[in-house]
Amino acid sequence: MAVRVFHVLASLALMMVVSRAALPPERYWNAVLPNTRMPKSLVDLLKSDFMDDDDKSTSVTVGKGGVNVDAGKPRGGGSHVDVGKGGVHVDTGKPGGGGTHVSVGGGGHYSGGGGVGVHTGKPGKRTDVGVGKGGVTVHTRHKGKPVYVGVKPGPNPFVYNYAAKESQLHDDPNVAMFFLEKDLRPGQDMTVRFGRTDDGYGGGAVFLPRGVSETVPFGSERFSEVLNRFGVEPGSDEAKMMKKTVEECEGRGISGEEKYCATSLESMVDFCVSKLGKDRVRAISTEVEKENRPMQKYAISAGGAKKVSESDNLVVCHKQKFPFTVYYCHKTRATSAYVVPLEGADGTRVKAVVVCHKDTSAWNPNHLAFKVLHVEPGTVPICHFLPQDNVVWFKN
Repeated sequence: MAVRVFHVLASLALMMVVSRAALPPERYWNAVLPNTRMPKSLVDLLKSDFMDDDDKSTSVTVGKGGVNVDAGKPRGGGSHVDVGKGGVHVDTGKPGGGGTHVSVGGGGHYSGGGGVGVHTGKPGKRTDVGVGKGGVTVHTRHKGKPVYVGVKPGPNPFVYNYAAKESQLHDDPNVAMFFLEKDLRPGQDMTVRFGRTDDGYGGGAVFLPRGVSETVPFGSERFSEVLNRFGVEPGSDEAKMMKKTVEECEGRGISGEEKYCATSLESMVDFCVSKLGKDRVRAISTEVEKENRPMQKYAISAGGAKKVSESDNLVVCHKQKFPFTVYYCHKTRATSAYVVPLEGADGTRVKAVVVCHKDTSAWNPNHLAFKVLHVEPGTVPICHFLPQDNVVWFKN
């Protein structure tokens, strides 16, 4: 219950100072897509790992001092919201600094002397969001050390107009993601690792509510301001990776591609609905039985691949490397999606999502897929697995 309470209360607090009022992300999804199940990959990006699920009660008190909401456990656990002369304070957590705190007004530590402050987690292992006169700041800390993007810059294999570097053929785990459609048959072996976009690089990026994400400048013209907001040093690997994400979002797509970078769950929903409509829409992601499995050999299980969509009824959203969650979503021509059951050498079962492109004639001739598979653009259908945090949207 704590997760849900926090998101609702924190969103309400944030919206007191953010110009655009909106539903919390989960409620927005349910309002627009009431019959569509949210994939676990997206659910995970909406919640904090540092919050408890077993809060016992919720109480609301209105008195001279303002409003107090208490959703929690005895001995200091749970969630607390105070609205009074000093503004709003939300506390979801444990004694000793754990949990989540939201303050509006009153010059709280995370509100920059005014505005809104959100603090999630224990000291030395937390996420802070501040909305004040200076705008929005977001910091994710682990073991006392700031963790921002934490990745080495490099091309995104799911952007089809870039040329691969020679080094990628040797040290890029995405090499194993590409294969030919003819290989989608029971018993076929493939060596691959199913992870998340930011595995091994610090991670920690979560969705910001749209009302907050829209106050963060996202573009080349104000890139120095973006770095300043997140405390990233210009010229660092983090800065280069952030710049790469922004450039990919701003760049032209290939012929026949309709693309959009979503900086919130709500904006992702809006884009996909604009392309597919609201009726009979599904969203799926790769599901792995055991997390953090190493690269190993997987075999396609009996029954084989099941095609779930093709042609113009498909949108794929790829998670980008950025301090908060950003998705590169695109709709392309002549594309099919499959769900493929796999079993790893260690017994791990995977329900993998695969996207196959029938027409690759507009891709960069030096794209990673062509180098790995030794084929020419536009000659044969090329497929790739999707990481766990990527999402395929389609009409059922």
